[in-house]
Amino acid sequence: MLDQRSRTAGSTTAAGLIIKIAVLAVVAALAVWAALPLVRAEAWWGLALEAAVAAVLFYVYLQRRAIQLKYLIPGTLLLLAFQILPVALTIGTSFSNYGDGHRVHKDQAIEAIIATGVQQTPGGATYLVAVGESSTGELTLLLTDNADGSTWAGTEEGLTELDDATVDATGRVTAAPGYQVWTLAELGERQAELADIAVPTGPETGIRLQGLSAFEGASTRSYDAACDCITDAETGTVWHADNETGTFLSEDGEAALVGWRVDIGADNYLDVLTDPDIRGPFLGVFTWNIMFAAGSVLFTFAIGLGTAMALNKPNMRGTKCYRTLMILPYAMPSFAMLLVWAQMFNRDFGLVNELFNLNVNWYGGTWSARAMVLIANTWLGWPYMFLICLGALQALPSDSLEAAKIDGATGVTAFRKITLPLLLIALTPLLISSFAFNFNNFNAIELLSGGHPFMAGDTVGGTDLLITYAFRQAFGSSSADYGFASAISVFIFLIVATISAVMFRFTRNQEDVYS
Repeated sequence: MLDQRSRTAGSTTAAGLIIKIAVLAVVAALAVWAALPLVRAEAWWGLALEAAVAAVLFYVYLQRRAIQLKYLIPGTLLLLAFQILPVALTIGTSFSNYGDGHRVHKDQAIEAIIATGVQQTPGGATYLVAVGESSTGELTLLLTDNADGSTWAGTEEGLTELDDATVDATGRVTAAPGYQVWTLAELGERQAELADIAVPTGPETGIRLQGLSAFEGASTRSYDAACDCITDAETGTVWHADNETGTFLSEDGEAALVGWRVDIGADNYLDVLTDPDIRGPFLGVFTWNIMFAAGSVLFTFAIGLGTAMALNKPNMRGTKCYRTLMILPYAMPSFAMLLVWAQMFNRDFGLVNELFNLNVNWYGGTWSARAMVLIANTWLGWPYMFLICLGALQALPSDSLEAAKIDGATGVTAFRKITLPLLLIALTPLLISSFAFNFNNFNAIELLSGGHPFMAGDTVGGTDLLITYAFRQAFGSSSADYGFASAISVFIFLIVATISAVMFRFTRNQEDVYS
């Protein structure tokens, strides 16, 4: 019996050791795989961080001690990777001018500006061109070399060979992994964006777009490090570097096509507070954002509590059936339901106008659009409130309610003096989390209204929240400004954190009163 137990324990230990070695081998392989691009990019701080993480993992799991760390380390690393690091990168980006025209380093910007002055030379390479966008939204030329049929992706950073591109009968790229190829209609609509695009291939050479073809040639522009300027020999224009804004400027203040990324301090935050063209729309969006989040919580809580109290009857027949029907909106995918609600509010054939014999242009007016998104969001959210209110009602102490009845308290008085305060103590944390969720409820706005209505010349819609406003600044306009969008994201975090802290303080005060 003892020998059998020893053999069983030994086999289990051996199996665990084999699994541990296999997992650490995978970690080592991943560390080497991730280190190679860091070495090529000379990102020594990133390489040092990766080496430190790998060393900690090997130290913890190659010894029999530190049992607690074996469980804490994976969760801690995932927290750092998926929570702390994105927040830190967002804050760092908010202090920069990172965005369209300021994506690259200074030397890459110099190469791109020189490449825009490329003139075709005899015998230079020629290409068939398709135009697309990378997964990050960067405008890209998808090139097919007429000489050997090789395919390339060209940006302001240079050329990258495409391995798995799909081409048509003429050799033009029609699809490539990681890129969205424009259709002919998109090419016609967005022709202005292609006017000055060029791809550097060397210090004074580059590829220049010409219709739906491109050529490689030499540039008429050159960089002089002594004056930190770029001179165009053909036009005589001279651009001097402004290292504070990351831009090359001519004598008349005209900026060159490409700038570079620099730290600009708190300028993005100050623009929100001091620039009247930004401050006005921002305050309007912020006010509506508070109204939307507070209104969504208030309406869903009121309806959810009302239905929960109506169905919290022990002797009511069909209670299970009623409760099942109540939670159907919560059980259905919100993505699909929002698209259905968007069609229901259509002015011409929408169910809402047809059912109530209305002729409301829900998307045409600011307040009608706001009412629309509140109605739809209330329908989606109140089943959640119904569930938590029903659970909280069933957990209330019955002796307090019985004592109130004995003292002669009516139903309304008992609800106002006893039931509601006790519910709020239990549910306030959930109400705060619901407020935070709705404050950043991107899907409800983007899928229902898309931020509309937009007045003539405005870039901010009547139903835009801060989160959709930040998204539009970063991805939804013709010129992306990631630095400013990151600053808006930090503002959102600070606002939600402040409101949550105030509400939690209020909750603690309530607990002290009713404890």
